[in-house]
Amino acid sequence: MDPATELQPMPTEHLINELQSYGVRLVDPKAGADSRRGGAGPSDHKALTIDGMTVMVPVHTAPAFESPYLVEKPDAYGRSRISRDGLVLGEVSFPRQPKFYARSTADGIPYSKIAVLHGRDVLATTVLQTCIRYQSRTKTCQFCAIGQSLAADRTIAHKTPAQLAEVAKAAVELDGVKHMVMTTGTPPGKDRGAKILADSAAAVKAAVDLPIQVQCEPPDDDAWFARLREAGADALGMHLEAVTEPVRARIMPGKAQVSVARYFTAFAAAVPVFGRGQVSTYILAGLGDTAEEILDVCDRLTTLGVYPFVVPFVPISGTPLESHPTPSPAFMNSILGPLSGMMIARGLKSIDVKAGCAKCGACSALSTYERRGTPAPRGLGQGGCA
Repeated sequence: MDPATELQPMPTEHLINELQSYGVRLVDPKAGADSRRGGAGPSDHKALTIDGMTVMVPVHTAPAFESPYLVEKPDAYGRSRISRDGLVLGEVSFPRQPKFYARSTADGIPYSKIAVLHGRDVLATTVLQTCIRYQSRTKTCQFCAIGQSLAADRTIAHKTPAQLAEVAKAAVELDGVKHMVMTTGTPPGKDRGAKILADSAAAVKAAVDLPIQVQCEPPDDDAWFARLREAGADALGMHLEAVTEPVRARIMPGKAQVSVARYFTAFAAAVPVFGRGQVSTYILAGLGDTAEEILDVCDRLTTLGVYPFVVPFVPISGTPLESHPTPSPAFMNSILGPLSGMMIARGLKSIDVKAGCAKCGACSALSTYERRGTPAPRGLGQGGCA
């Protein structure tokens, strides 16, 4: 083998950090044909399996077009090689398109417009593809593209409980899906989407035995947590995105009206209902919060029993932050290394989460750090519920 192309090993967590910061270039553009563009969640990404871990990697973003990482054309089995500046780093594979995508409802709506596959075995849906904040550029989250996939006719505005149950049952039977994520744009009303999520979870659970995570902003009434649990939700996500009030006010002016303090009272109320580790929050590193600020908030979260799922911010085309830089791999390592030790010390592991983003782990290298067994920071002991 040419020395320039000899296999160059790299720790998996470092490789994932670099791929999610820089993205990848695809030799075969068709290999990214089923990648996600726009919408909620990991958009402009492609699922790649590396060392047994399926991760979402940017392929349609500006950094990806100039990435030093290149993925060769896959073979007939979906296997390929990944290289950096001509040096082969290892083998990757592309998950096959799920079988349930070939089906449609009785009224002709493709199943893929109702729910999609995330990572390797996660069914994901945005129940309401609209949001009270998205209609106003003075209120919308500047990273959000929830309206893009709707405008492009890749989804429908409102998925009914019956539609979600039908698709979930097929995804389990045809593709072995292991858990489901239900998120939603925020509708008018004080429940902030909890009602429609409860109705949707109940319908899916009546059709198929599938662990479900629901995601919404904190409702005004904490009684919704018990209602969601009783409806069949196994896990709950309430996403801070940014952890300091100045960054939240600048990046998500509408959502920032729900304060960090309110999120913490909601977390404290939800953990006894769902259990330690079954309540999580999504934190986007790279929006302006420092590593120290993120870790300080994560210390409070893990003490409560909340799983802080920290991911690198990836800009989405067509949003106000489309030119915002991604965080460096070194920045992500400075957070994920100490954070994984913090969580291990407090008994919070992605493998124990029943459903949702933390269990999937595809948008961050965090679970890879967990498996490596990063030691806890000095002086950190076992936390308890506050």
